[in-house]
Amino acid sequence: MRKRTRSSVENLKDHFAELPDPRSSVNRRHLLVDVIVICVCGVLAGADGPAAIAEWAQLHREWLEEFLELPEGIPSRDTCRRVLQRLQPQAFQTCFAAWLKSLTGPSGAKFLALDGKTLRRSHNRQQNLGPLHMVSVWATEQRLTLGQVATAEKSNEITAIPLVLDLVDIKGAVVTIDAMGCQKEIARHIVTRGGDYVLPVKGNHTKLEESIHQVFSDHLEDDFERIKVSRHTTQERSHGREESRSYLQIDVPESLSGRKEWAGLRTLGMAIRTRETGGKETGEVQYYVSSLKRNAKYFARAVRGHWGIENTCHWSLDMTFREDESRTRDRNVAENLSWLRRFALGLIKQHPNQKMSQVMKRRACGWSTDFLTEVLIGAKG
Repeated sequence: MRKRTRSSVENLKDHFAELPDPRSSVNRRHLLVDVIVICVCGVLAGADGPAAIAEWAQLHREWLEEFLELPEGIPSRDTCRRVLQRLQPQAFQTCFAAWLKSLTGPSGAKFLALDGKTLRRSHNRQQNLGPLHMVSVWATEQRLTLGQVATAEKSNEITAIPLVLDLVDIKGAVVTIDAMGCQKEIARHIVTRGGDYVLPVKGNHTKLEESIHQVFSDHLEDDFERIKVSRHTTQERSHGREESRSYLQIDVPESLSGRKEWAGLRTLGMAIRTRETGGKETGEVQYYVSSLKRNAKYFARAVRGHWGIENTCHWSLDMTFREDESRTRDRNVAENLSWLRRFALGLIKQHPNQKMSQVMKRRACGWSTDFLTEVLIGAKG
């Protein structure tokens, strides 16, 4: 196990070799890569900030000394904070993404979901700053965060979406975003970079939503006798709840108003979700514009994957890492810690033991350095 840990840490060091050290060269006592490895391990093991990371490292000093140089011993909490404060988040993410790819192999991510999440307790009233809002891109089938961008407010999410898209390779992938991201320029950006989009149409495009509703209503009357349609239906039953999802996809009619304004627009989609619990039935209908060819099963994978981001990513960050309780005020520290949590979550989800909960896996990382090593080396290690 020690040999495998050393190999994993050496791999991590290689990917951070080119990362510029943001600290002053005067009185620089600790190696940058040592601090980064300690931060990764500390967050995996349950630490939630620089002080906890440093404390965890002190308690595991002998173990860390087997793999790190540590010329001046274990870095203090102030050293950990200064590193997290000065590292450029995007460069930090790029190195981590490369390391993760080396552990798991090419991701082959075909479905990328973009969504925003607010760190609710990260506000700083003294500096008149509201909570930090993160926009991240999530590979829905690999269950990995591939990149993120911070914004001061949720209202800035639209401008952050192209920035986070530029952090990852979207060529050949299907990008899904919530209704706020249903914008013509964003659709054009995705198509220009070689990707496809599936975007929900809601109140921000009232006329388009009404037009799509009319198209589907018209063809539902005669069960699509006048137009080709692709259909897919799923049924699920769990925890006393029965859920049905129906997906319909048609080619964009020539008569659809404004169709030429949407780059690459090929199909319109309709997703109908009905849920029955305790004898009561509820339903939801959502319309979509998409650059995909007509294939309802593929369309359904994209839609369903985006519906699951709240449970697979955001809920896990709050339940496993208690992200909503974080009180870190410094913006760069908060953003880099946020990325470390997402990165750690990805590693935990790659661990093959499906019987252990994510919370238990994180606890096990804190209890056992052998288990921590298993998570570090990845599912295929």
